[in-house]
Amino acid sequence: MSASTNAVSAPPTALRQHRRALAASSVGNLMEQYDNLIYAYSATVLGALFFPSESDAVGVLSTFAVFAVGFFARPLGTIVFGHIGDRLGRRPALVLSVVVMGLATALIGCLPTYDSIGALAPVLLVALRLFQGFAVAGEWAGSAAMLVEFAPPGRRGVFGSFNQVSTAAGFLVAAAVVAVNSAVFSDEAMLAYGWRVPFLLGGVTAAVAVLLRMGLEETPAFVHDEEAGARRSPLRTAFAQQKAAMFQGFCFTVGWTVAYFFFLTYLPTYLRTEAGIDPGVVNVSNLVGTGVLTVSIALFGLWSDRIGRKRLLLVGSGGFVVLSFPVMMLFETGHTAAVYLGQILIALTLACFSGPGPAALAELFPTSVRYSALGIGYNFSVMAFGGTAAFIASGIVAATGVPLAVAALPAVAALVTFLTVCTMPESSRSPLR
Repeated sequence: MSASTNAVSAPPTALRQHRRALAASSVGNLMEQYDNLIYAYSATVLGALFFPSESDAVGVLSTFAVFAVGFFARPLGTIVFGHIGDRLGRRPALVLSVVVMGLATALIGCLPTYDSIGALAPVLLVALRLFQGFAVAGEWAGSAAMLVEFAPPGRRGVFGSFNQVSTAAGFLVAAAVVAVNSAVFSDEAMLAYGWRVPFLLGGVTAAVAVLLRMGLEETPAFVHDEEAGARRSPLRTAFAQQKAAMFQGFCFTVGWTVAYFFFLTYLPTYLRTEAGIDPGVVNVSNLVGTGVLTVSIALFGLWSDRIGRKRLLLVGSGGFVVLSFPVMMLFETGHTAAVYLGQILIALTLACFSGPGPAALAELFPTSVRYSALGIGYNFSVMAFGGTAAFIASGIVAATGVPLAVAALPAVAALVTFLTVCTMPESSRSPLR
């Protein structure tokens, strides 16, 4: 089968619709990831406001614990959005996910703090994090499915990569907004009201994604299956026929999600609190690394359409097995140049996997259950390992007193993914099912 074959597409999709799908999926995913990540990037301030303690470490640990709680709403979100996406269409599921995320984020920005209402403040924060987790569960899988299913022949890798380009861009925008916010407001103003700005901004910008997605058509693959009468009980079908593939998707995601949430959410806190790096250097190096990641993902996605997905996935996951300890040792030196070098090495290694990753994962499943089955494998893995990565890393440092020990977390997780990719077939030259 030629690499240019994309057999399930009905009539060829117009270039205009391709571009609109790319924009709507990417912008929506960017906004949701931004909304999800500004919480982690605001960990220090939120710890002081919602979890006051004599120990700053306890406050930060509590904040990351609540960040992890949001991921435990993902199973319910996966089931609800997967059912909507496979039965009614990708568009209504993706519109609903953005609406829920935008509202939850804006409400976090309006919350009273512990000083105002006591223990009720962290309770409300936990509740809104659960709504965020519920919403984002429907975003990633739906965005990946829509991009791959709208891809022109032979371009599933590069189209799918924009799911991760927009994810990385969400990290980048979140880091940039938090950095600018910190520079604009004094410490006193930040604690008084400045911390609210990134959350309120996230709620407002979610409306842009809603408008873009409302104008989308359904994917040709979904329409093809709908006309064939393939809409029955996607969740039941997924568990009956796709258990092995969903387990592959789960293991495939382990190292990927740990790398993302360890290096892009926990690392800034680690560099400031454990490595003693100047906050300005941390913020700028994080922006540089995330910028390199954002640009590189699309290039690796394009490359995977030419040389195949599997070899790039092996290099990316194997890279974290080999590089996790050396990179953390670079950070431990405390040198500014070493911090920038480490951030760039992380970005390139992660991009090597993230470029072909969404297409490879989507290609595991047939169209009739793709939203549900992809979401189950991906979101359950993210719930178990991504949402807890920062919390576990903080706990490792607190328990061992050896900051470098945290490097074992991404290295071991990446080994699981590397071994899983070894069992997967090369899918870039096969048509979507």
